[in-house]
Amino acid sequence: MQEILRVNVSLDDVMEVKGAARTACMVVFSGTAESPYFQGKILPHGVDTQMRTDGHPMRLSARYILEGMDDQGRPCRLFIENNGAEDPDHVIRTRPVIVTDSPSLAWMEHTDLQGTVEGTDGGVIIHILADIG
Repeated sequence: MQEILRVNVSLDDVMEVKGAARTACMVVFSGTAESPYFQGKILPHGVDTQMRTDGHPMRLSARYILEGMDDQGRPCRLFIENNGAEDPDHVIRTRPVIVTDSPSLAWMEHTDLQGTVEGTDGGVIIHILADIG
């Protein structure tokens, strides 16, 4: 698997509700993205919803739009839906889905994508990976 996109996320706000057996969070974020295929930024209103249920791994679902330039130097956008869960070793593994208006990046819509989330000071790095040979 090769990294096709790295998204550098800054956490802007965290809203949380603690129930009897679950905790739900909404994390609002901003940031930038970089790769040989795309350079750009996260548009406003990116949000990650997280659910922690006692005795079960944390599950997440993030949705956001990136705006920038594709590998041909053309302006474009990428919508990313990134669903995942924390594994027993506390690594967050995701299954991203990408929709783009870039003809040169359309292959991302039909490629089996995987991801990981790496914690940083004040945010996270999302690594989106594909087996592109």
